[in-house]
Order: sequence, then structure tokens, then C-alpha cells
Amino acid sequence: MINLDIAFVFQLVNFLVLVLLLNVFLYKPIRKQLADRAAQINGAKQKSAEVDREVQEKLASYEARMREIRAGAADERGALKKEAQQQEAAILDKARAEATESLSSIKAKVAQEAEEARRMLTASAETLSSEICEKVLGRSL
Repeated sequence: MINLDIAFVFQLVNFLVLVLLLNVFLYKPIRKQLADRAAQINGAKQKSAEVDREVQEKLASYEARMREIRAGAADERGALKKEAQQQEAAILDKARAEATESLSSIKAKVAQEAEEARRMLTASAETLSSEICEKVLGRSL
């Protein structure tokens, strides 16, 4: 029986030594590798989240800047359109004034020519009527 007890104690010591050696050379390195891998994955996840956050911030900044640029462009386009309308109105006013002036000048010229024609026709009518009367009456006045 003592023999069995010694064999049992020997196997128990052998088992404990084996567990200790397996723990030192196998389980601890594996657990360390797993812990390192988990830490590396967590670090990558955190870095990915940080990069994603930075991308979202930059995207929001870009979109805000684009809105500002579009608003500025719309304002500038409105100002240019208003200026073009003012220039168009000025050109049309100038053209109307020139047309009115030209029309007035033409009307005055036509009225003057009509007056001259009337005077010439009146003078000519008097001469013509004298000639007609002389021929009809056969004598000189």
C-alpha cells in the first residue's frame, strides 16, 4: 500500500510539474499572444474610430465651406444680374433719349420742309394763277 501511496504521490508531483511546465511554456505564451492580439485589435478599432471621426469632421467642414461658397456665388450672381439689369436700363434709356431726339429732329426738319414747300407752292400758285388768268382773259395784268 505504501507502494501505491508513493506511486500516487509520484504521479501527483509529476502531474503538477507537467502543469507548471505547460503553464510556463505553452499557456502563458498563448494567453500573451491572445492578449496582444486583442490589444492590437482594440487599438486598430480605436484608431479606425478616430480616423472615422476626423473624416466626418472634415466632411462636415467641407460641406459647410461648400454652402458658404455657394451662398457667396449666389450673392455675387445676384449682384452681377442686378448690375446687368441696371446697365440694360441705362442703355435702353439712352437709346430712347436718342430716338426721341432723332424723332424730334426729324419732325422739325419735316415741318420746316413742309413750311418751305407751302411757301414755294403759295408763290408758285400765285404765279400760276396769274398766268392762267392772263391766258384765260387774254391780257396782261
